[in-house]
Amino acid sequence: MNFVNQLQRQFIDYSTSLHREGFVDDQFTQLQKLQDENSPNFVVDVASLFFDDCEKLINNMARALEQQQSVDFRQVDASVHQLKGSSSSIGAVRVKNVCIAFRSFCEAQNREGCLRCLQQVAHEYSLLKNKLETLFRLEQQIIGAGGSIPVVE
Repeated sequence: MNFVNQLQRQFIDYSTSLHREGFVDDQFTQLQKLQDENSPNFVVDVASLFFDDCEKLINNMARALEQQQSVDFRQVDASVHQLKGSSSSIGAVRVKNVCIAFRSFCEAQNREGCLRCLQQVAHEYSLLKNKLETLFRLEQQIIGAGGSIPVVE
């Protein structure tokens, strides 16, 4: 088995593990299918926008929840709702699922529950970002070695 084939096998195995471990769902696969020679960085570009958006939203929620006496739960919920939508559109299942629980704590105006969810969302986001960056590095290695990115079904 040559080097490119090994990298492609790693890519398929890694992509499969991301699905199996619940980091991404079929929505992510659909994004990958939109990538072609006309837009070779499509998924990386979409993910970069998602990462930037996540970091801003997480920081906004953290600032809002720092207010001991007067947390604006509507503002926190709006950020959580936006993060949930972004996560859903890129296929980031675990981040989306934490957002669902987070919203119920916002509705209950439960600051402690919100703070726990904020930690959990930041953790899941960080894990996902690291996993996707590893996947994107594998893609670059395959392309750099003269191969093509395999389609994962």
